[in-house]
Order: sequence, then C-alpha cells, then structure tokens
Amino acid sequence: MPDVKLPAAFHLLTGGRRQLPVEGGSIREVLTGLDRACPGVLERLMDQEGSVKRYVNVYRNDSDIRSLDGLETKVEHHDVIWIVPAVAGGSGVARAEESR
Repeated sequence: MPDVKLPAAFHLLTGGRRQLPVEGGSIREVLTGLDRACPGVLERLMDQEGSVKRYVNVYRNDSDIRSLDGLETKVEHHDVIWIVPAVAGGSGVARAEESR
C-alpha cells in the first residue's frame, strides 16, 4: 500500500498520525481512501469541481502530480504520497524596508 505523508494541519483529522498506509491504484483512489479513514480530509484537499486545490501540492515520491497525470497518476505499493501546503512569498514590503 502507498504511504501518505501529511502536514501538521491534518493531524487533528488523522488522530495525530503523520503517515498512513492507504490502498489505491491512483492518486484519486488513495485520496478517497484517505478520506474514508479520516473523514474531512478530502474537503480540505479538493475543490467543488473535484480538482486538487491550488494551494495544496500532492507528490508521488519526488514528482508533483500536476506534471504527471494529475489525480489519475498511477501509484505502486512502495510509493510515498506527500501532501504539502503551498508556500508563498511575502508582500515585498518588508524587503523594501530592510534595504533602506
């Protein structure tokens, strides 16, 4: 079974577990299985159209699924699925003030 690694923001929903083995042959199946094991996870990951929210990154091993086959990306039992919140830069105001 693929292992899903989750950020701290999901630990309340997962009972504090940082990693869970979840069955599935594709990313979509794994995420659906994760939601069955930990209800509420899917609504934090997916939008109403059924796509991964833009501020959530999902990786199969080291590859962003957006550069693969998206939610239809195939997974193997030894794969690690990473769910990572996107990180954005600052407003630039602080940097401008620091350079003075």
